[in-house]
Amino acid sequence: MTSETVISIFLGIGLAASVGFRVFLPLFALSLATYFGFWELNSNWEWIGSLAALVVLGVATFVEIFAYFIPWVDNLLDSIAVPLAAIAGTAVMVSTIANLDPVVTWSLAIIAGGGTATAIKGASATGRLVSTGTTGGLANPAVSAVETGTAVVVSTASVVFPPLAIILVLVILFVLFKVYRKFRSKKSKSRN
Repeated sequence: MTSETVISIFLGIGLAASVGFRVFLPLFALSLATYFGFWELNSNWEWIGSLAALVVLGVATFVEIFAYFIPWVDNLLDSIAVPLAAIAGTAVMVSTIANLDPVVTWSLAIIAGGGTATAIKGASATGRLVSTGTTGGLANPAVSAVETGTAVVVSTASVVFPPLAIILVLVILFVLFKVYRKFRSKKSKSRN
C-alpha cells in the first residue's frame, strides 16, 4: 500500500465523518478541492470537480446549513439525513480511494465511509432530539452551529492535511462514545 493510498483513505474517512454532521458540506469541500486541482479523484468520480457539481453542491450546502437552524425542521431533516449519510459517506470514500482493487475499495467505502457517517449522524440526530425534548427546540440552533462548525473543521482538515482529519475523527468518536456511556449509565440508574 502506497502513501498515496493511505492519504486517500484518510481523506475519505475524514470527509465521511463530516458527512455525519452535514451531508452536503464535505461533498462541496471535495468538489472545491477537485475543481481547483488540489485533489484528483478516481476517473469515474471526476464529475464531482465539474462546475455544475460545484454549483449544485454549493447551493445544497447553503440550504442544508440554514435549514438546520430552524427548530423542528432540523428534526425532520435528521430523519431523512441518516440514510443519506450512509450513502454520501460511502460515495465520498469510494471517490477518494486511490490504487486499490475495486473489491477492497468498495468494502472500505461501505464499512469505513458509510459506517463512520452513519454512526456520527445517528449520534447527532439523537442529540438533537434530546435538545428538542429538553429545551423545546430553543437550543437546537446552538447545536446546529456546533455541528456545522465541526463539519467545516473536519472537512477542511481532510482536504488540507488528511492525517489531522483522522486524529479529529478519532477524537469525535471517542467523545461520542463517552457521551453515550454517560447517557446509558444515567438511564440505567433511573430504572433502578
